[in-house]
Amino acid sequence: MPPISELMMFALALAAAGVVAGVLAGLFGIGGGAILVPVFYQVFGLLGVDDAVRMHLSVGTSLAIIVPTSVRSFLSHYRRGVVDIDLLRNWLLAVPLGAVLATVIAAYVSSETLRLIFAVIALAIAFRMIFNRASWRIGKDLPNNPVKWLVGVAIGVLSGLMGVGGGVLNNTFMTLYGRPIHQAVATSSGVGVLISIPGLFGYVWAGWGEAGLPPLSTGFVNWIAVGLIIPITLLVAPVGVALAHAMGRRQLEAGFGIFMTLIAFRFFYSLYG
Repeated sequence: MPPISELMMFALALAAAGVVAGVLAGLFGIGGGAILVPVFYQVFGLLGVDDAVRMHLSVGTSLAIIVPTSVRSFLSHYRRGVVDIDLLRNWLLAVPLGAVLATVIAAYVSSETLRLIFAVIALAIAFRMIFNRASWRIGKDLPNNPVKWLVGVAIGVLSGLMGVGGGVLNNTFMTLYGRPIHQAVATSSGVGVLISIPGLFGYVWAGWGEAGLPPLSTGFVNWIAVGLIIPITLLVAPVGVALAHAMGRRQLEAGFGIFMTLIAFRFFYSLYG
């Protein structure tokens, strides 16, 4: 068992990370994964976690935190009747399959590869946020299978590799096919459930027995972070929400796009700087 002082320092650093992630998640209306992963990556680095497992640990821990928040969000949206249940039924196997495939990939790729994947997808998300136009459409309704089913698998894979709940990717998919943004956001909460639960177990399996993990970790999931971050993010998220209501939609989209661009370049710098 590590010294109490080491555990306390670890807990305090993660608590500070939770405050930052909670405010930013509330500000930008994102489930938190896109924010938690880079925050965890920085904090785990400051705490001396081995570079070989630092990104994997960040992604796995982020998915574990998304489980209760996505379930709570889905139930709330479901009661309001705005979730596209037909789409979720169609993706009941596709999205979890993608999430499981992501954990299998993560078990065999390096930390550098995971950072590169996160940075590339983050840049694509940033482009969409900064330059988004309401007129951008691919079709008037969602495509039929097998295209729709394969999109679900792809969202599961990419989200599982990034440690996110799939909200930004699913929102983009649904709105490009003419679905209202409120329906897209509500349905994304269900997608988050389908990604985070298999992702959690998958990252526990992928990191089982790995060396260099911090105290109280099971595979690539750190339970100190999970236990601290969930209540802290729920507590401080309203601060970010209040800030969000003081800004326009385009300001928020551009702000999140700029944030994701900075994160992407931070990861690119860690790879090639």
